Amino acid sequence: MTANAYPLLQKINDPADLRAMARGQLPAVADELRAYVLDSVSRTGGHLSSNLGTVELTVALHYVFNTPYDRIVWDVGHQTYPHKILTGRRDRMPTLRQLGGISGFPVRTESPYDTFGTAHSSTSISAALGMAMAAKRKGEKRRAIAVIGDGAMTAGMAFEAMNNAGVLDGNLLVILNDNDMSISPPVGALNRYLAQLMSGQFYAAARHVGKNVLKNVPPLLELAKRLEQHAKGMVVPATLFENFGFNYIGPIDGHDLDSLIPTLENIRQLDGPQFLHVVTKKGQGYKLAEMDPITYHGPGKFDPKVGIVQPATPPKPTFTQVFGQWLCDMAEHDQRLVGITPAMREGSGMVEFHKRFPDRYYDVGIAEQHAVTFGAGLACEGLKPVVAIYSTFLQRAYDQLIHDVALQKLPVVFALDRAGLVGADGATHAGAYDIAFVRCIPNMSMACPADERECRQLLTTAYEQDHPVCVRYPRGAGVGVAPLPDLSSLPFGKGEIRRTMHNPEQAQRIAILAFGTLLYPALEAADKLDATVANMRWAKPLDTELLLQLAASHDALVTVEEGCIQGGAGSAVMEALAQAGIVRPVLQLGLPDRFIEHGDPARLLALQGLDAEGIERSIRQRFLS
Repeated sequence: MTANAYPLLQKINDPADLRAMARGQLPAVADELRAYVLDSVSRTGGHLSSNLGTVELTVALHYVFNTPYDRIVWDVGHQTYPHKILTGRRDRMPTLRQLGGISGFPVRTESPYDTFGTAHSSTSISAALGMAMAAKRKGEKRRAIAVIGDGAMTAGMAFEAMNNAGVLDGNLLVILNDNDMSISPPVGALNRYLAQLMSGQFYAAARHVGKNVLKNVPPLLELAKRLEQHAKGMVVPATLFENFGFNYIGPIDGHDLDSLIPTLENIRQLDGPQFLHVVTKKGQGYKLAEMDPITYHGPGKFDPKVGIVQPATPPKPTFTQVFGQWLCDMAEHDQRLVGITPAMREGSGMVEFHKRFPDRYYDVGIAEQHAVTFGAGLACEGLKPVVAIYSTFLQRAYDQLIHDVALQKLPVVFALDRAGLVGADGATHAGAYDIAFVRCIPNMSMACPADERECRQLLTTAYEQDHPVCVRYPRGAGVGVAPLPDLSSLPFGKGEIRRTMHNPEQAQRIAILAFGTLLYPALEAADKLDATVANMRWAKPLDTELLLQLAASHDALVTVEEGCIQGGAGSAVMEALAQAGIVRPVLQLGLPDRFIEHGDPARLLALQGLDAEGIERSIRQRFLS
């Protein structure tokens, strides 16, 4: 960062430096901040549209409130790059989302300004309410602020917190960052309600409940009066939120510092739960992102002058794309199929399905619990729901998975994208636990395809069952095994031998049991060790016939999985051996009992010993040293 390019930003090492500036300097600070965010993300990749949309709001919050004494909780947290830059991490932005660098989300251990770790949506109001009530109990005058987007407001947890906040009377400020976007286009009644509010001839207004707040801002007060005179019979914004016990103010322009700062200064003087509605634009200030905020939601490296350019040579199809094509093909084949996503149409590969089968596509908003039980209801009536959901987000609907789907043995297919490590998004998004938490549930099954072809085939196998089945697959592309064009399936609950020992008379006969895409590094390691390799395909039901066959003909077994070791597929192998009364040494290779930070996925796997070299090394150390 050069002082010439960002002369004001260079002087801000913490929010106290920002608060020492004259208010008239703040628009220029915001301009420099927006330019620095764009430059930084273009060099490292990361979230862009959401961060460009919160520049002025971030400046205003840190200017008005005494952070970190006053607590700011950013919902999801993928809009916090301006916050990080203003809170002492400006010069570390080149390390964003890289191994050993700063996170793309708020992390409590990274900075005292990151008051609560976030990355999953709709947690901010609950956390900020807890902070507000803690301050009240301790007699502290600090303010707790939750910044939440309109997409995240669709989740039930946000409304549970609102319902509680209205009766606890803590000094909580909820800021609704209304940008008409989550990641996919927003859906649902709440979004329509907000859209209706903004469809009139006002942009910054307040009803009489906000007049005390606006008394020192004459233009806004006058606008509020005019609104009351001309909007008779119109449903006013305050209705919904005031019924929760909040004092509603807004909506105001979230890019206008002359509106934001006086409003926040007045709200700061009020006690009890306050609700400020600000309207922002994703991608603000960068025309390409403004026009296409979805594409620029989380880009890789790119030239800001040119924008995102698609590669001349199409890359290998990703597992997500394989799923999307299978979903369309199976929908064509079976009219009963319906697709469900909790606000991840693009991320889960359902754009084409939505286009071709709009009447059979359901985006339920950021509401994973509802998505699962909604699918259960559809299944009760003879339809065949496919719930496309990230592994890390299925955790949010665990009770529904057990109580509403598995207990009733309903044939719902769960397409679990982002299984295993996900790279730059880090521990919050890693799908490390799905094998462990699914395989302990009665009536549930779990398939682990090794490549793109098996992914398509095992999705068909899952669809053919009369009980719930999860199919887990990682982010990105596999080894490049082209899927078959038909809808053929693979045997349910059965694995296969992919490599046999060349010298079965060797001293240590080792069999590697691979679950999922780590089959291929296991095969590489086996070539060096002359080991047998089984592609197990299913974590549940486990192919016990194949397992016992391998145990009978080998001296030691090795399990390999891109999931947590505790309770995972390797644990299933050991349980099956114990039940059969067979004693064999078993080496379990998988993700350790700690959260794995962000970084390059291949590098992260290597650090856990889950590349070919690491698998070979672990086996030699355990059995061949």
